Amino acid sequence: MPKVALVETKPSKTNFKKEFDEAFEFDQYQLCSDPTLKKVLKRDCDIDINTDDYDWVILVGSDALKYFTPINSVTEYSGKKVEEKFLPVINPAMLAFKPEAKRTWEDSKASIIGYIKGEIEDTVITEYNAWGIQDTEEANAFFQAAIDAPSPYIALDSETTGLYPRDGHMLGLSLSYEQDRGAYIDTECLDEESERLLQELFNKKAVVFHNAKFDLAFFEYHFNFKFPHFEDTMLLHYLIDENPGTHGLKQLAIKYTKYGDYEKPMYDWIADYRKQHGILKNDFNWGDIPFEVMKLYAGMDAAVTYLLFEKFVKIKQNKRLAKVYDNILIPGCRFLTDIQDNGVPFDKLRLVKSQSLMQEQIDEAVVELYKDPAISKFEKINGKDFNPNSTVQLRSLLFDFVGLNPTGKKTGTGAHSTDAEVLEALGEQSHIPGLILNIRQKSKIKNTYLDKILPQLDRDSRLRTGFNLHGTTSGRLSSSGKLNMQQLPRDNPIVKGCIKAAPGNKIVAMDLTTAEVYVAAILAKDKALMDVFKSGGNFHSTIAKKVFRLPCPVEEVAEKFSTQRQAAKAVTFGIMYGAGANKISEQVTKDSGKPFTRADAQDVIDEYFNAFHKLKSWIEENQMFIKQNGFIYSFFGRKRRLPNVASTDKGIQSHSIRSGLNFLVQSAASDINLLGAIDMNAWIKANNKKARIFALVHDSILAEVPEDEVEEYMQKLAEYIQMDRGLSIPGAPVGCDFEIVHEDYSGGKFEKMYGDTIV
Repeated sequence: MPKVALVETKPSKTNFKKEFDEAFEFDQYQLCSDPTLKKVLKRDCDIDINTDDYDWVILVGSDALKYFTPINSVTEYSGKKVEEKFLPVINPAMLAFKPEAKRTWEDSKASIIGYIKGEIEDTVITEYNAWGIQDTEEANAFFQAAIDAPSPYIALDSETTGLYPRDGHMLGLSLSYEQDRGAYIDTECLDEESERLLQELFNKKAVVFHNAKFDLAFFEYHFNFKFPHFEDTMLLHYLIDENPGTHGLKQLAIKYTKYGDYEKPMYDWIADYRKQHGILKNDFNWGDIPFEVMKLYAGMDAAVTYLLFEKFVKIKQNKRLAKVYDNILIPGCRFLTDIQDNGVPFDKLRLVKSQSLMQEQIDEAVVELYKDPAISKFEKINGKDFNPNSTVQLRSLLFDFVGLNPTGKKTGTGAHSTDAEVLEALGEQSHIPGLILNIRQKSKIKNTYLDKILPQLDRDSRLRTGFNLHGTTSGRLSSSGKLNMQQLPRDNPIVKGCIKAAPGNKIVAMDLTTAEVYVAAILAKDKALMDVFKSGGNFHSTIAKKVFRLPCPVEEVAEKFSTQRQAAKAVTFGIMYGAGANKISEQVTKDSGKPFTRADAQDVIDEYFNAFHKLKSWIEENQMFIKQNGFIYSFFGRKRRLPNVASTDKGIQSHSIRSGLNFLVQSAASDINLLGAIDMNAWIKANNKKARIFALVHDSILAEVPEDEVEEYMQKLAEYIQMDRGLSIPGAPVGCDFEIVHEDYSGGKFEKMYGDTIV
């Protein structure tokens, strides 16, 4: 029997002998012998073990994994062999608050037992599995073999020198048309016949990508290839597991295939090369990898994608999920490829001037700050310059030197907080917190946005950034890459003001209005709530009049009963997110500027549900369904898995139920918007219009539109958004508010704040 050790972070109550059912004997160790430490650092580790004495070492949790290997994520590698003898596994203690991890734990245990008993053997990757082609005739013969192969699909991948087509070129392509085999072909050996054969192949077979949006962009931009029918294993896995951060090819290879971390040898080569040549991670060029090193890794990319498709395609047997994939995700992938290529339009000169102006304002605020005698006193006593970006120094300055009274808000370490909310509150005691807050906010705008956007602009002054279909559990798009379009500064219009249409064009932004409540009214079949939409008046005023039975016309509610209107608004949005009386009380007090007690809030909630009793019944029914089943389907078929409803922690359980309810309305509203944008983009292309959709931001669709197309664009977009997709109130389509028809995305706020200084 092999000799085995098990290492956990610190002494725990987990009976690992029982967990492994005495399948094998093992010696048990802890990184740290002190069970009282909440967080164990390397300096706290007092373990005494010689791993050479053991055939296998089980590493429980990320701390143990990081201690013995260069790997940080235990979740990815749980149950899989690392290096020669290490077997990582998630910590079973997490099952108390993450019941969804139970399957991972059980599967990992079975895998570990299999390794130790010799029932699982390592897979050796050879040139049989992945090989390289640098000869034109050999490449063309391989493409013809793929065309003639019986498989109705092929797996395809690209190796590139950049993340965006305009930033780099294709080094090669990987292709697999049978199990466990893939080839990597150097693009330098391709000729016209190669491209003809490839297009024939793409026309004949379903082309399987992993992250199709990335590869489509490169193949279409650099070779003008067309893909009539494609699949995406990343999006298929998104149907299986909707949680963000779980869809990487490496992660899925480790989890679902026998090839594990096949990338490691190549990344080891890259690490050695960078170390030898003193190259930073972001400066490394993939073109420097020798073909002989690249071919095994790249060929396996296609081979693994082929295997994953065979495994994941079965999810399409679920008709609801198949509809999501075929009708939303795949068309959405084509759509996002287009809008990413359209790019976000920026005014380069305005960016440069904004950058300069922001620095001037920061400098002025710093000068004003350093005039305060408290700063001089601080520097004299501490013997160093005051750094406003240092939280430690700022805390000392505000509470020790200036003598401000803390707000009571603490950090995770128990220290007094100095976040934006606290600084705003402390501003009532001194001018210093306000100056610090001003410096922080403007520095963030300059450093995070203005400074980074400028060098990333393409020659046409547009920024190509990323949008993702798989980045949220609700189905809302996320944004990543060169610029996160979902996180532009709200309080200052300077960045939005630099998103500016070319002369003769306008920025047009369409916003869905009260879409989630609209969806809820339909799903709940609440006639009273649907009638509010049919009435055509101001929505929140109409709600307030009905709930509070106000003695005035709807159009006078905002003026005469502003607090009641705020209360009705807070409840309308709050109940979609599971807000209770406490939350409603806080929100109304904040919005109205008048005290609104918990009792007041509870009365409003009661009256609200009295007016819309079917909505209440629908909420309760779905809460019960989620609790009993641990999942829920949206109207369009998306599935939200909520295993934490099984948690014994009532807080975690309640949060999970609220998340499920919110998912029902947010997901449906988001899909209405996305489907409308997809159809609109198709219409633009089919009719050779010059309008270009360049972003979806929350519930907004942003486009750059020629002035002579604006009216037609808005009319057509409203048609597609309000199209009856099974979620419509007769006579009252979902609201489309065209907020901005202006030269820039700020809608005129930029010029109001900064005038002619940087116009």
